[in-house]
Amino acid sequence: MPLIGYLGLFLAAFGAATLLPLQSEAVLVGLLLSGDYPWGWLLSVATLGNVLGSVVNWLLGRWVDHFKERRWFPVSARQLEKARNNYRRWGHWTLLLSWVPIIGDPLTLVAGVMREPLWRFLLLVTLAKSLRYGVLVAVTLHWVLIPA
Repeated sequence: MPLIGYLGLFLAAFGAATLLPLQSEAVLVGLLLSGDYPWGWLLSVATLGNVLGSVVNWLLGRWVDHFKERRWFPVSARQLEKARNNYRRWGHWTLLLSWVPIIGDPLTLVAGVMREPLWRFLLLVTLAKSLRYGVLVAVTLHWVLIPA
């Protein structure tokens, strides 16, 4: 069932881009190693899922101000202001780091808080995430599946 593999990869990539502690790289490499899936389709599905998960963070960031005064809100006003100041300082180019574990997901959320235009957000995040998956695919194909 190839469709199940693509769906699993999409969901793993989508979840990994949100604030959930998931990893999609292992799923991508596993599907590559199975030999049942063309690498181009896997790269596209992983990138699409990961970018859409980042859009969820961006949307959540757009709504942060509605909840920041709630007792259950996980970020203090001081932490939120520090994140805003860092984004003001470094700007939208920080989104090229959206692929980096641990810091990438909060960066996409802060971009929403800072009202980053969606078109620029999508452009930078798609570039960053597709390059990350592209490198992973290339390394897997070159050094694992086609050893020297």
